[in-house]
Amino acid sequence: MKFGKNLTHFALTSALVIALSFSMERTAHAYVDPGSGLLAFQSISAVITGALFYFRSRIKSVFHKSGNSSVRKP
Repeated sequence: MKFGKNLTHFALTSALVIALSFSMERTAHAYVDPGSGLLAFQSISAVITGALFYFRSRIKSVFHKSGNSSVRKP
């Protein structure tokens, strides 16, 4: 039962930290460029595309049968 108590303590502490961080919010005097969102989207899509390209052989093996493909059935 010690693991359950530790998990409950961690969850309550995390909730308290998050609640306090929202209650102590200050105004930011800064400008965010409209292209920043597009840059974030481009970065995320590049990471996903790179991962798909890197693991393409494993992804293909999931969708293809692992049987003997050289034998053709009439």
